[in-house]
Amino acid sequence: MRYRWQQSRARGRLRRHRQWVAQTEYAVIDLGTNSCRMLIARPLNASGASADFTVVDGFSRIVRLGEGLAHSGRLSRAAMARTIEALAVCAGRINARNTAHVRCVATEACRRATNGETFAERVARETGLKLEIIQPEREAELTLTGCTPLIGVGRDRAILLDIGGGSTEIQWVEVPRSGDRLLSLRSRDVISLPFGVVTLADEFGTGPMSDTVYREILGRTAGEIERFSARNEIQDYVAAGRVQMIGTSGTVTTLGAMHLGLQRYDRSRVDGLSIDFQRIRALSAQLFELDLDARAKIPCVGPGRADLMLMGCALLSGVIGQWPIGQLRIADRGIREGLLGEMIREFEPAQPAPRSGPERAAPLSALAAI
Repeated sequence: MRYRWQQSRARGRLRRHRQWVAQTEYAVIDLGTNSCRMLIARPLNASGASADFTVVDGFSRIVRLGEGLAHSGRLSRAAMARTIEALAVCAGRINARNTAHVRCVATEACRRATNGETFAERVARETGLKLEIIQPEREAELTLTGCTPLIGVGRDRAILLDIGGGSTEIQWVEVPRSGDRLLSLRSRDVISLPFGVVTLADEFGTGPMSDTVYREILGRTAGEIERFSARNEIQDYVAAGRVQMIGTSGTVTTLGAMHLGLQRYDRSRVDGLSIDFQRIRALSAQLFELDLDARAKIPCVGPGRADLMLMGCALLSGVIGQWPIGQLRIADRGIREGLLGEMIREFEPAQPAPRSGPERAAPLSALAAI
């Protein structure tokens, strides 16, 4: 009898421990035009300015939710089915861990589609996940929060570029400091370009980049950001050497992996990497000359991104051509990390954050690369 009682007591302790662990875990899902990405993390500390965490599970799948959206204005049946299948996997992992705090956001594809809200309702019915369709300003806010650890104090302004599947967000950020300590960043302005890698690929195809298409994309990009640049006097700040540029997207992380010659993607080597504009143009030129099959054979590009890289590179070339800053810092982080930080600060008691320099990154595990 005593042995059985001890077993029951041990099982009870284990159950309570699992419940406690679940209460301290946070799950976030970022559903974009091209991919569905999830992180589950545990907090390391929370303070008024930052929140550090370690990732315990992750998932990523290319779903092409926005495929054909530019022509039809609607999410297709096939795209919705692919996406719900991926979201069901996420829901299964979240439920298996009994994770208490869950946030799911959707961006441009669901914003633009006439059946975006209907799709969100279907997601709730079939997976139990509540999908929040966020606006470009909210998307930019979360991206900035997620990328904050990679912004240095050496220059007092920053351009944060997020190349998405259906839209491209550019932020003009003030970088206040006290000595060598970074204070809270201030987003002074944001613009959302109404195109991304998926919508451009739908429009122009996946063959080698022609001069005509390249010039068209450069022209569109310049036209969209001209007034944004003028009203913020960005050229004056760039000329004075006061601007840093941070880029987050599959395009820039893939270019970073190519720059390093990686045979297999390694987030720990790419996240925070700085790459010269000249090198970006050289890598882009190499990709422009290749057909789809040849691009798919490049390590870290593969068949999943082979048809989108050309559009991403052309779009990136259009942006860096406007502002000769000279270097781009690559961020393998964004909305998910921003959401995690917000949730941890909301639910966790504030703790003193460890002293850190401007280059310190949040201690994400290797799973964050997924």
